[in-house]
Amino acid sequence: MIHNKMLYRGIVLIALLGASSLHAGPIESPTQIVHSANHEVDQAWEIYHRAALGGTVASPALQADIEQHLHEARTLVTQAQEAADQGDERQVEDLVKQVRFHTAQAIEGSKEQKK
Repeated sequence: MIHNKMLYRGIVLIALLGASSLHAGPIESPTQIVHSANHEVDQAWEIYHRAALGGTVASPALQADIEQHLHEARTLVTQAQEAADQGDERQVEDLVKQVRFHTAQAIEGSKEQKK
């Protein structure tokens, strides 16, 4: 009787742990997070280049501002990769947040039309 109770509890525990892991989703490593951030920067550069080549960037000053955001994002990605190589997950997260801020600013500026 005690053996069956322990077996039943073990099965319930395994079922609960298995079900919870299904909802958690995959955990990204610091290197994967940096890779994603780098991809976001590449996409922001592409959006900017399309706007610049199309002549739709609102002003030369905005163009310089966008380029500054993109260069800063690229520098931060390099720093995030160094932090990932050192295993500093907190630093990676902080740097990637900054990367995302700069890419968002660059994309927003690239979408601003000339008046």
